[in-house]
Amino acid sequence: MESERPTKVEFAVQMTCESCADKVRAALQGKPGVTSVGVDVGKEQVLVESSLGVAALQALIESTGRRAVLKGLGGSQQDLGSAVAVMAGAGGVQGAVRLLQLSEERCLIDGTIDGLEPGPHGLHVHALGDLRQDCLSCGDHYNPFRRQHGGPADSERHVGDLGNVVAGPDGRASFRLEDSQIKVWDVIGRSLVVDSGEDDLGRGGHAVSKQTGNSGERLACGIIARSAGLFQNPKRICACDGVTLWEERDRPGAGTGRSKDGPAAPAAHL
Repeated sequence: MESERPTKVEFAVQMTCESCADKVRAALQGKPGVTSVGVDVGKEQVLVESSLGVAALQALIESTGRRAVLKGLGGSQQDLGSAVAVMAGAGGVQGAVRLLQLSEERCLIDGTIDGLEPGPHGLHVHALGDLRQDCLSCGDHYNPFRRQHGGPADSERHVGDLGNVVAGPDGRASFRLEDSQIKVWDVIGRSLVVDSGEDDLGRGGHAVSKQTGNSGERLACGIIARSAGLFQNPKRICACDGVTLWEERDRPGAGTGRSKDGPAAPAAHL
């Protein structure tokens, strides 16, 4: 189910003066889905309450010419847990998907995945956080109650069944949805996988429809790791390699491109 529930999103944004702050405010205030905007130049901080996805908010901020890095995500209730999966796979497929436990019954899943073929792609939580054989070692769909595969709205489904995300002509799938069975505290350490084809939600009549949704090969995956909530991420520089917050914005989370002289690529800060 798509989510229109507002959440609070904290960004670090390169700002040096009040005119910078005014431009950031102007880019956000009054936009459909944006409830409130707070800007602190001294802390280089922008706090937005919105029902828009993280990628959409970041694009609005960066339309002012300033780089923005996500620092934290929070709901209107107490902090019940948040996590992130940095996705990578064959053919340059990459992205970041964030999970925020809004309440005991609802989990927000907000993500962007690039490099996909246009059209629908199955998205699932898998049982294992094991990437030793890339996505092949992630195990089956997370299914603690031993049910048949189904769609997100079905009572008979794997807990890990998140349905399909849809990539546009540019190969990007941006999505923001809520799920009633995923619990952040149960899936940390497991993996998130996006598939090459459409999940038939168990209704396709194929031999594996009730097992996997017949959604093809596993294209990209990432381990679901605990992430920072609002105001919980003071990081400005990575102690392991001296990469600053702003340099990290343009580098992968790991691998050869992580070095200062390596090629630039999008990175997930959380």
